[in-house]
Amino acid sequence: MRLARLFQIKTRTEVWLVIYALSLGAVERGRHYMDVYPGYGGLMLALACTGVVFLAGAKLLDAVKPAPAMVKAGIHAPRERRPAISRSRPRLRPSRYGSESRLSLRRDSRPTIRP
Repeated sequence: MRLARLFQIKTRTEVWLVIYALSLGAVERGRHYMDVYPGYGGLMLALACTGVVFLAGAKLLDAVKPAPAMVKAGIHAPRERRPAISRSRPRLRPSRYGSESRLSLRRDSRPTIRP
């Protein structure tokens, strides 16, 4: 448990350090691709390597929420209020019969065919 806590990213500073490390690796891999595959193919692979860093960085930054400024200053933020449930229109309730009606579930009921 203590070892697993070392690998958790908790702050935005740690996220930026991880993004920096990812970008260094991606640029190095891109340079390697440009050496091995000269021309347009190597350039496209290098751009793909660096593009992945943008996607991963955005996901990491979204995953770690910044602390509100008021909590850092020692002032507690007010509780967030949940939105009130609107009672103006009826809600759909699931039927215990699924999508079929009660009539179609009767044993003696058969559909009528009109000529």
